[in-house]
Amino acid sequence: MTTPTHRPIHAPMTQFAAADGQLLVNGLALERLAARVGQTPFYAYDRSLLTARVAELRAALPTGIKLHYAMKANPLPAVVGLMAGLVDGIDVASAGELKVALDSGADPHEISFAGPGKRDVELRQAVAAGVLVNLESFREIGVLATISADLGCLARVAVRVNPDFELKGSGMKMGGGPKQFGVDAELVPQLLGEIGAAGLQFEGFHLFAGSQNLKAESICEAQQKSWELARRLADHAPAPVRFLNLGGGFGIPYFPGEQRLDLTPIGANLGELAERTAREMPLAELVIELGRYFVGEAGIYVTRVIDRKVSRGQTYLVVDGGLNHHLSASGNFGQVIRKNYPAAIGNRMGSGETEVVSVVGPLCTPLDLLADRMELPVAQPGDLVVLFQSGAYGASASPQAFLGHPVVTEVLV
Repeated sequence: MTTPTHRPIHAPMTQFAAADGQLLVNGLALERLAARVGQTPFYAYDRSLLTARVAELRAALPTGIKLHYAMKANPLPAVVGLMAGLVDGIDVASAGELKVALDSGADPHEISFAGPGKRDVELRQAVAAGVLVNLESFREIGVLATISADLGCLARVAVRVNPDFELKGSGMKMGGGPKQFGVDAELVPQLLGEIGAAGLQFEGFHLFAGSQNLKAESICEAQQKSWELARRLADHAPAPVRFLNLGGGFGIPYFPGEQRLDLTPIGANLGELAERTAREMPLAELVIELGRYFVGEAGIYVTRVIDRKVSRGQTYLVVDGGLNHHLSASGNFGQVIRKNYPAAIGNRMGSGETEVVSVVGPLCTPLDLLADRMELPVAQPGDLVVLFQSGAYGASASPQAFLGHPVVTEVLV
């Protein structure tokens, strides 16, 4: 069976090699990896791909641009430990993530803490650890001032700005219009005055307009607007800007018809912004914060076929994992119209005999759908279904307690 030429297809998943019909994860055949893990389903993350992605990005961007890993994308301690040795800093969104980042050996001076609802105890932990707190409300100023006095050390702060624009073409808009994130740009001058009056250690700004964008021109435009906004706000700051986080938004191709992001114009744009920064905010370091872009393509979700059944002409592969482990692949994590992740039968790579099937999980809900009428090699019970692009927002973003099935295992290979 061949795919009709008019149907959009997935971008080639060439990051994982194959040999003798087996998908390879960092050189290890999938069936052997499954035996090593001891169970299905599981997530596997390829450390060689993680390392290569960071190196690729550094080569495409100007020297001096700092790279931060937003660990909410994948907080597995083994992954965070690897990333801490590859990037310049870690961005966390809770005290739980802060603990993982500190345990990984990340430099506290290069850890930043964001989130719209930081509890007082979390702010106290952040100040004690010496990490940078991204302020997202006026309330946090008073709390941090009290904590600074109690601990005898000044809280390090940056202002997360809710800009007056959105990142065009982003999968999830994090700024512009009314938002729970950050402080509205028009209120930031007042906030900066209060930071100075409270005696907190101001260091800079954090702007994050949106995520999962595959259009380089949109990312460049957002970076330019973010830089211009930060430059204007710097005139109201109680101290020189030392930290300027321009966010991320770099996307990866998940669905049919999507193409990989072109880094060339982004690198050129950041080069221009770096030159302007050296002239107009000479103490500031430019930071790019990425999560999904670093880890998404380096991970796979592996689940085993339990049953094969035909219902009124439609073939179903029933597997031992589903939306409880991989909510985003089921289409229930932000998709408006459900689309298939790229998939394969990992122990039948290169097989010529294909069929159109739906891959469903073991849960008693019609939402438990991992692939809908997708062309795949003919599979039987015992075969291994692989979902690509699964290194980000997988296990930690899924309702693993739903219906009481076993939790998923994660491995760094």
